[in-house]
Order: sequence, then structure tokens, then C-alpha cells
Amino acid sequence: MPSLFLVVNVDWFLLSHRMPIALEAKKRGYDVTIVAIDSGYSDQITKHGFKFIPIPMSRSGLNIFVELKTILFFIQLYKKHKPDIIHQVAMKPVIYGSIASKFVKVGKVVNALPGLGFALSDSSNFLLRKTMKQLFKFAFSNRNMRFIFQNHDDYNEVVGLNIVDKKHVFIIKGSGVDLHEFAFTKEPVQEKVTFFLAARILADKGIIEYIEASKIVEEKYPNQSSFVIAGRIDLENKAGISESYFKELLQNSPVIWVGEQSNIYHWLCDSNVVVLPSYREGIPKSLIEACAVGRAIITTNVPGCKEVVTDNYNGLIVEKKQIVELAAAMEFLLVHEKIRNEMGEHGRKIAEAEFSIQSVLDKTFEIYNN
Repeated sequence: MPSLFLVVNVDWFLLSHRMPIALEAKKRGYDVTIVAIDSGYSDQITKHGFKFIPIPMSRSGLNIFVELKTILFFIQLYKKHKPDIIHQVAMKPVIYGSIASKFVKVGKVVNALPGLGFALSDSSNFLLRKTMKQLFKFAFSNRNMRFIFQNHDDYNEVVGLNIVDKKHVFIIKGSGVDLHEFAFTKEPVQEKVTFFLAARILADKGIIEYIEASKIVEEKYPNQSSFVIAGRIDLENKAGISESYFKELLQNSPVIWVGEQSNIYHWLCDSNVVVLPSYREGIPKSLIEACAVGRAIITTNVPGCKEVVTDNYNGLIVEKKQIVELAAAMEFLLVHEKIRNEMGEHGRKIAEAEFSIQSVLDKTFEIYNN
């Protein structure tokens, strides 16, 4: 029985984004071990019959001694277990696990970077971006590694460093969506048009821009819309917004925050338009789920988001951080019901053609096998 170590930054991310891979691997006869920070959700993983090993790691910390200790943990872990396949997901597991694999003879290493995110976004400083690129060069100089990116911008960014053979780099657009679970539904007929944003409460998700744009829309079209945000506070992320400050932002705005929701499908079905004014993504799961359900989308002209939305086909694309432009797009879809419906139908076609979970699984295991 081949052994697979699925290494992610934190347990809840495995549950929300990578559980289908773990379940499929088990189905195909792999001995699956999950390696992640235990934030209290490990029981939900082990109940599926997977082994779980907690990582002593901070998701966003940069204390040199703590980071070296984490690298040592990976070296000892891989030396002890010698897994046949190591599938590492997210920035720190990919970099630290890749460094560890340079010192330990292991099987296949598959590195998946869902998005280069904060480290290479405009929100980070020049020194951080330069440091990250140097870490990439050191960690990825191994011919036995394979790489998965979710969009062409991230692919080109790393391939452009000239340390990775293009033959070893693949693009899989996102973590996939179950087209049966997220079935197409017609837009609800309701008194108010509902704009829905599903994301962690991070500044670089465009949360603040959404709140400010909602104020503009509500002032111009009073009592014709409702505005909802669903997502968790995440202060371990560099772009995290504290709950107290977030609640201040929501004061005197029409936006309702419903916290983290386990049944996003229900919220998508009850919405008319899905909004994500992000600064940079891999492929945002919330948008491919919106496509599957058949909702018009408003998002930004940034890596990841523009891979999901074709402007004026299944949604509208605006420039990031542009509150007035975002509000104008929301106003347009507020008053054009027929266009919203057509965009939703187009989105479902895109989901079926590009984002099915089965396609993601087939491509992932093809990389494992080759």
C-alpha cells in the first residue's frame, strides 16, 4: 500500500479545500496521513480513518528560531516515515517541506501553491518579496519535485525564476467543486437583491472596499438590496482584520456579517450576486462555487479571480481597491435582472467545463502516478 502524506498549513483548510483528495486517495488504496496545524478540527479528519500528525508551526510568524525548528520537524518527520508521495499545500509547508526533502531521501514530492498571496502581492514590502523569491530558488532546486499552480500568473512568476523545469510544472484550476452538491438553481425572486461575499475577514479579500461600495449602493438605491459577508476572523494571516475593528467598519453600513458558515450552498442559493474584490488569489473557491450554482459574479482584475470570470459573460471585472467602480458594477447588476440570470447560466457552463472536482482529482493522481 503506497503511503501519502498530505501536508497543509492548518486542519480546517484540509477540510474545506483538500478533503476530496484525501478521500479519493484512500479509495484508491493509499495509506493517507494528514500533517497540519491542529486548531481543533483534527477529530473531523481522523474520523475518516486518516492518521493525523500536528505541525509545530506558526502560519504567519517569522521568528527565525521557530521557523528553523519547523524545518527540523519536517526533516525528522520525513526521515522517520519515508512516505512514497508527499503532497505539500500552501506556502510554509511547501517551502519548509521542500527544504527538508533536500536533506532526506524521500519519494515523490508534489508542491501545490494555491496562490502566491500576500508574500508576492502589492501589500507586502519589497524586502519580503525578494526574500521569498530567494527561498523559492533554494527550496525548489530539486529535479524530483513536481509543482501545481492554480493560475497562469503564479505559474509564470515561479517559472520565470529559472529554477523549475517547465515539464515539472502543472496548472490545475482550483480545488474543484462538486457539481452535484453545488447544483444549479435559478436566482431567487425576493424583495431585495442580495449581494453575497464569502471569504475570511482579511483586508486583501477586498472586505473594506465591499463595505464602502455597499454604502454607496444603498444610498443611491435605498431598501432595494441586502449585503452579506460570511467568513471567519483570521488574525494569524498578515492581512487579518480584528473582530473589534471589523465591527466598527460595519457600523453605519448596510452590511450584515453572519460569521463562518458550513453550508455555503444555502447562502449562494439565497443570493443574487456574488462579490469578491480580492487583491490576489490562487483560484477562489467561493467563485467557482458561485459559477456552479449559477450566480453572476463581481470580482477584480487580479491573478486567480480573472481566471474564473470573463467580463460581461459570467460576471463583471473591476480594478482592485476601486470602491466607486465596484459600487457601479453592483448598481448595474442590481437593476439588470435579465443580465444577472444570463451571467449565472454562463457561469454554470464554465464550472462544468473547467472546475469539476472529478477533473481536479484525475489531474492530481495523474501527477502522482507519473
